[in-house]
Amino acid sequence: MSAFGDGAPCWADVSLPDLDAGRRFYGELFGWTFQDQGEQFGHYTMALQDGRNAAALMGKMDPSMPTAWSVYFATSDIAKLAARIGDAGGQVVFGPDAVGDTGIMLGALDPGGAFFGVWQPGTHPGFDVVNQPGAFCWAENHTKDADAVDPFYSAVFGYDAQQVGDGVDFDYKVWSLPGDADGQVVGRMNAATSLPADHPSAYQVYFDVDDCDATAATIARLGGQVRREPQDSPFGRMAVVADDQGANFAIIDTRRRSEAIPGQ
Repeated sequence: MSAFGDGAPCWADVSLPDLDAGRRFYGELFGWTFQDQGEQFGHYTMALQDGRNAAALMGKMDPSMPTAWSVYFATSDIAKLAARIGDAGGQVVFGPDAVGDTGIMLGALDPGGAFFGVWQPGTHPGFDVVNQPGAFCWAENHTKDADAVDPFYSAVFGYDAQQVGDGVDFDYKVWSLPGDADGQVVGRMNAATSLPADHPSAYQVYFDVDDCDATAATIARLGGQVRREPQDSPFGRMAVVADDQGANFAIIDTRRRSEAIPGQ
């Protein structure tokens, strides 16, 4: 039985061209230590925060794969979920595949083109730690086709949606687990006018930090990029960044909040 309800983000990993460089970057940035799962699993490497599973790093098996963070959603029946993905207008791009006895996974594209993973747990339930410095805390679907993805995720995971902002100049929704308004699991940003033409729809993974400005400075010092400088929001002080190999993610100090909504 998963520790995460069906539809809840339960795992995140990053695909990198240089796995050793990724260990150096994230080890210094978040204080992570690492456990290589061995050749059998393609040297998939668990990232540990104080000994607890926080995320994972993997070397790209194909150079054409994007250098990117991915988020995985929990399910108790991956076969049925795969069918719902297709019926709702998405595309299963691999799987379901058993990963030893740790679980079963698949990868999919939503109708807006954003990649996401699905995980049916075996011995690996997912995150051991969330919502604290150095750990996953949120994910957002930055989509160019909000009209398509909103009904898709409602059909696949049963999400309920709450509008944030005016829905025009700032169109953001918070998706919650069905029947649980407090079970907010992911955000949906309408990025039709903000994403460049050559930039596909994608999920953005957030990590909690204890000082957004200092962490952004560390990222720059380690050879990464600060794509959007730290700014205040009702959810915390946040920045959009990239590691030294180009994988985008976001950092947020959830303890420092303001009333301002970014983009308004």
